[in-house]
Amino acid sequence: MATRRHGDDPLARTRERMPVVESLRAEFAETEPLSGLMVGVASHLEPKTGVYLEAVRDAGARVLFTASNHESTHADVVDHLAAQSGLEPFVEAEMDQTELDAARRDLLAREPELLLTDGAQLLALAYASDVPTDQLRGVAEQTTSGVHRIEAMADDGTLTVPALAVNHTPVKHRFDNVHGTGESALANLMVTTNRVTAGSTIVVAGYGYVGRGIARKARALGAETLVTEVEPRAALRAHMDGHDVVPMAEAAPRGDVFITATGSCRVLTPDHYRAMADRALVCNAGHRAVELGVDKLRELAVATEAVGEGITRFELPDGDHVDLFADGELANLAGPYAQGHPAAVMDTTFGALLLAARSLVETDRTPGVYELPDELDREVAERKLAAHGVDIDERTSLQSAYENAWRRERLLANHEE
Repeated sequence: MATRRHGDDPLARTRERMPVVESLRAEFAETEPLSGLMVGVASHLEPKTGVYLEAVRDAGARVLFTASNHESTHADVVDHLAAQSGLEPFVEAEMDQTELDAARRDLLAREPELLLTDGAQLLALAYASDVPTDQLRGVAEQTTSGVHRIEAMADDGTLTVPALAVNHTPVKHRFDNVHGTGESALANLMVTTNRVTAGSTIVVAGYGYVGRGIARKARALGAETLVTEVEPRAALRAHMDGHDVVPMAEAAPRGDVFITATGSCRVLTPDHYRAMADRALVCNAGHRAVELGVDKLRELAVATEAVGEGITRFELPDGDHVDLFADGELANLAGPYAQGHPAAVMDTTFGALLLAARSLVETDRTPGVYELPDELDREVAERKLAAHGVDIDERTSLQSAYENAWRRERLLANHEE
């Protein structure tokens, strides 16, 4: 039997698992809702993002793309995209953070009219530097930390364009955050370190959608799960979900593995590191390495050594050790075996971002942060269900009227359905 190959296209197999994006790509190629626009995109440059970028281009845009994280860039994906018309890279796989920041400034100097962002880094850089911003028409943001950053810009009067908080839409946070990060962070961590989850004590810092996904899946694999929180309602939810909720000072000596999912900074401090058991493993699934306070860990350590691919061991003054995964970068996207979220999960997130881009062009909004319109979120879910051959019921006219009525008994008495 002959074996067929996909050829030299590193995105071919991924496209097969992204039916929402591919359906929108076909539709947008005909209608070109982004015709003539220059769109700046920052995201993790791996195969799923490549499929998404092609769809933005086929919607009629000229796409300027860069990385949201210098540790998660796939060289073959960048090369494949750069060889196509309408796609212009502002990134190279071997760039360090300083070089990537310079490349982002070069992108912004081209004066993109729309920004599709991860972590709001491009948008924040645009306002913090001397690049032009008058031409900006809007931004769509896909991460929790990015939305918080844009809300801060709106609160202090910096934001001058409408921003769609794609992260806050149900199809994004219920699937991407819970199932995408929850599964891929644990999978990459355990494969790279050759650890077993069952029987381990895993500390999850933060119980938003990402933390919830990680904690739930870790426990399903047999781990004891401790959750730390600063938000009382999130902590209560973790407690009612069956996790042990404790302060980090109490969790530090108990944990085998620590995973931050807060989007904040210095969740782990030198005091926490000193209290950890010898060879405790720490990693980040929130957004940036600052969650782990890596700078403070380096100051605390008396020696470091690489003890495996993607693992750096820090020797502390008392002789104990802390193992840092992937230099504190995102656990599911950095490291030697990282593949990021499954394509089937990113399919819905990138589908929502494509619809957000079209909405920013077609709908007039004043500057501020907006939810993605509910009908667009529903459209993504409907396309996904259709791709999987899943049928659902429709509300009857009576059910629709009942939900919006307060004199429901009279409604039912007078309705013959």
